[in-house]
Amino acid sequence: MDRKWSLKELYQSFNDQSFLDDIKAVKTILEDMKKYPLMDKTEENLKDYLIKENELNDLVEKLSAYIELTISANTTCQEALKYSASLETLLATFADTQAKIQKWLGAFDLTNVKDAYIQEHLFILKEIQQNNQYLLDEQSESVLAQMKTNGSSAWLKYKDQLISSLKVTIDGTAYPLTEVLNMAYSKDQETRKKAYLAEVNAYYDVEQGIASALNAIKGEALTVTQLRGYSSVLQRTLIDSRMSQKTLNVLLLTMQKALGMFEKYFQLKAKRLGYDNGLPWYELYAPVVESQTSYPYEVGCEFVVKQFSTFSQHLGDYAKKAMENSWIDVDPRAGKVGGAFCHNLHCLKESRFLLNYGNEFGDVITMAHELGHGFHGECLNSQTALNADYPMPIAETASTFCETIVKKAALKNASPTEKLMILENELCDCAQVIVDIYSRFLFESRFFKKREEGPLSVEEIKQLMLEAQKEAYGKGLDPQYLHPYMWTWKPHYYEADYAFYNFPYAFGLLLAKGLYGLYQKEGAAFSKTYENFLSLTGKMSIEEVGQSVGIDLTSADFWQNSIDMIQEDIDLFEQLLNEVR
Repeated sequence: MDRKWSLKELYQSFNDQSFLDDIKAVKTILEDMKKYPLMDKTEENLKDYLIKENELNDLVEKLSAYIELTISANTTCQEALKYSASLETLLATFADTQAKIQKWLGAFDLTNVKDAYIQEHLFILKEIQQNNQYLLDEQSESVLAQMKTNGSSAWLKYKDQLISSLKVTIDGTAYPLTEVLNMAYSKDQETRKKAYLAEVNAYYDVEQGIASALNAIKGEALTVTQLRGYSSVLQRTLIDSRMSQKTLNVLLLTMQKALGMFEKYFQLKAKRLGYDNGLPWYELYAPVVESQTSYPYEVGCEFVVKQFSTFSQHLGDYAKKAMENSWIDVDPRAGKVGGAFCHNLHCLKESRFLLNYGNEFGDVITMAHELGHGFHGECLNSQTALNADYPMPIAETASTFCETIVKKAALKNASPTEKLMILENELCDCAQVIVDIYSRFLFESRFFKKREEGPLSVEEIKQLMLEAQKEAYGKGLDPQYLHPYMWTWKPHYYEADYAFYNFPYAFGLLLAKGLYGLYQKEGAAFSKTYENFLSLTGKMSIEEVGQSVGIDLTSADFWQNSIDMIQEDIDLFEQLLNEVR
């Protein structure tokens, strides 16, 4: 089983003639699309445009995926960095034409469309018409797009290079940051503490550069938001997320009410590990019992396939296909980005997955999470590129649902000790997605408010982070051991067009639990309902997608029911702590 992903299905290399030909093809299509704003507003012309737009999206996805996946595996690859900049610049030149096209689309009467292909894209077309109010004139759109290549996009690449090349020294040995982050899951308390202290100390050498990147990117987001006429960056995020303010408000209120419940969990864990003043940050992922099971990659793969298959054969077969066809880049190494992600390749009807696998149960769960993203893409393969583009909040639902499948299935036949280990992993993840995500939402909200007055210093940014952590974690954590640098390596803060990429994780977790509750009621038949639900996520609002399975996402009761499922796990966790010594 190959432990590095294969990209040859995209291109053989940057010198591959098909790669060079596809760049030329993009240029040709972009030039050809200039004709549409001058054409009559007929169904025939509209259909022709949609076909061409889908073709362009698939082609650009293929090129950009090869470039960005290459960079993710090796952030110093100069060829990839060069083509990343050149493709971005090429697409930026299309911004003025795109603005003209959107205005052309805005003038169509979509009330009595006859063509079936256009009918399939009515949601997207109506969304474009509604959002045209935030569109600038063609020249301004062109300027913004071209400036971005030397602005937020350049700062993002700079931040990634700083983080990926950062070395953390522990006892005289230098480690890549990705390896040190994995040490947080070590079974040895001294290793966890040393890794935390060394990690925090290491950021000092790069903090100014990363702070500059964060200030620049958030500054650009504020400027663009103001120019376009949004009331706030958050409003823009909600519109892009196809999500109502009411849904977000109910979600955030539910999360806030749950903080006390998680504070109890942290205190229970702290007491078990021998701490009286709350849990130190470096013990967030510490095991409360010694697991007797190691999960080397091959073992983890077998486990995931087996548990996925308990839900549906389709899901199990999909995971097996990903593993056997070199879709996964497994191990941490210098130059590789940290964390984990899935990149769906609609153009190939495949996906690629980046892991930094460390042989722990948590790594198995991460793999299940990313494969869930991939399965979401699998369920959208029958859709066009335009109808396969789903918003941020729904993006974390399939991944979290797959996590839940694996954890729940693993609990069934586990010994009390293993059950406690699995439950701790589940609660640890839930705490990250509810409590830490809440702290990130607070941090980003307050950062934007202060950034309106000017750039923030490193000390101001660190203080904002610490304040947000104290407010979210309460007395659950030891205030002497928090993490002032959590804004540095988390990629979610550094995309100018995707601010507030935090609450979608909480949305996904709690929606996934609600879906899992439906699965428990309906049994195996739910798998088809679930796949249909995923197939709709690119062409409906979030609330409409929820309604497709009978869920009201504006109801506090729905979200609270999901929180209650976590409360049951905390109660069982407390019981098992008393039983397992």
